[in-house]
Amino acid sequence: MASRSVRQTHSEQLRNPEVAAEYMNQALLSEDPEIILMAIRNVVDAQEGGIASLAEKSNLGRESMYKMLSPKGNPKLSTLTSLLHGLGLHLQVAPNRKAS
Repeated sequence: MASRSVRQTHSEQLRNPEVAAEYMNQALLSEDPEIILMAIRNVVDAQEGGIASLAEKSNLGRESMYKMLSPKGNPKLSTLTSLLHGLGLHLQVAPNRKAS
């Protein structure tokens, strides 16, 4: 029986748009920019074809994607929405249940 790493299983699951969306929503709930960026990187890394394929689908340059996804990256909203579009995802706003 071949063994699989947790990372392989995690990456395989993050290829599913519903799983990726929930994963990223949980990261957004943290309100921590480092956690959010890490979640985006994990979803991007999990995709077939890697950054080059996603850059093409997103109409973004490969180098700008690497820069945006670096630990010190700070993507603009327009870049983030293009990236999410390439992943088959979109941003959505929901009421903050804590504020009520």
